[in-house]
Amino acid sequence: MTNHILQADGHLPRHDAASPQDPRKIVDVAVGILLQTDGRFLMTTRPEGKVYAGYWEFPGGKIERGETLEAALRRELQEEIGITIGAAHPWKEQIVDYPHALVRLHFCKVQVWQGEFEMREGQHMQWQQLPPSVSPILPGAIPVLEWLAEEQR
Repeated sequence: MTNHILQADGHLPRHDAASPQDPRKIVDVAVGILLQTDGRFLMTTRPEGKVYAGYWEFPGGKIERGETLEAALRRELQEEIGITIGAAHPWKEQIVDYPHALVRLHFCKVQVWQGEFEMREGQHMQWQQLPPSVSPILPGAIPVLEWLAEEQR
């Protein structure tokens, strides 16, 4: 797995975001990259009332204490978009230094799921291909698009 540190504006931080100079606790987040066999991937908007509301992202949420990455992703996708996933394959990690939080994103590829998509938090969803047609895109999601493009080459 790859671990990157990125500021919310897309730049590398001027300091080590996980260092003693930055006392904020890192929030671990499970993120699902739902992939169809034709290469399309699912993106959803951040719900109203949340930071970066309306920005497009890959679905997921916080990993609760004692939860595994896969269990957290399974729970979050059931709660947020109404599906039950098959295996979640850990892919990459990235730390994003947002103004409101220091977040470690654990990206997992998911190719099997069941159920009807139901946007339970009032968000929108769209299947996308590269380059995506939706905007704005959450800063933490932009590297995923680059990684997917690299894999397609």
